[in-house]
Amino acid sequence: MQAYVTLTRRELGSFFVSATGFLVIAAAAFLQGLSWVVLVAQLQAEPTPLPITQLFYSTPYFWLILQLATPVITMRLFALEKASGTFETLMTTPVTELQVVLAKYTAALVFYVLLWLPSLACVLILRHFINTPTALDPGLLASTFLGITLLGGLFMALGCFASALAHTQIMAAMLSFTLGFTLFLLSLLSGRVTVAGGWQEELLTRVALMDHMNDFARGLVDVRHLVFYLSLTAWFLFLTVRVVESRRWK
Repeated sequence: MQAYVTLTRRELGSFFVSATGFLVIAAAAFLQGLSWVVLVAQLQAEPTPLPITQLFYSTPYFWLILQLATPVITMRLFALEKASGTFETLMTTPVTELQVVLAKYTAALVFYVLLWLPSLACVLILRHFINTPTALDPGLLASTFLGITLLGGLFMALGCFASALAHTQIMAAMLSFTLGFTLFLLSLLSGRVTVAGGWQEELLTRVALMDHMNDFARGLVDVRHLVFYLSLTAWFLFLTVRVVESRRWK
């Protein structure tokens, strides 16, 4: 346990000593602020009965942050270690492959969650100035951020897997973006392609990321969504561990 905590602190700290980490934070904060400005301007022109959390996730800025930030956050996790030659040194220390993978994944996920804190600040500011505080129910905010965390956890696991496979950070970022964008496209197909029953329809329904976030943003926490994200995240982390194990014995 001590080794896991030490590795996690090491990985998390590395995000804040590089220019890349601060650029990601700045870009994410800018896009989130821009999305809230656009959202408030739209609500002033045309009121809507929908919760503001449901409107926020449906903006292109939300998915843009998810798609672009994930490869940048995860590309360095294993690829940088291999490129700099420190991977072999790390694996000769008394730590297991599972501890290494979980530590890197945890650090990436914590950093990802920190990226969304500006949105929470925007919500609190908006809540202070609107005339109807109940429009921003704490339960809605909690379920929405749960959905954001679960979605990010899955994409972080995809990024870890891509970084473990790649030998350079650029290759890791490209592979991570390809995997994430493919999953996003499958989500879009679920609402636009008609399948006559069978496992194809069931598969497209399960990977409908937008439908999942729609439920979370409405305050609905579906157990099926939790199982989907947690199981798929665990699967990609398992694949990452296997890739690290195979490299250790080469």
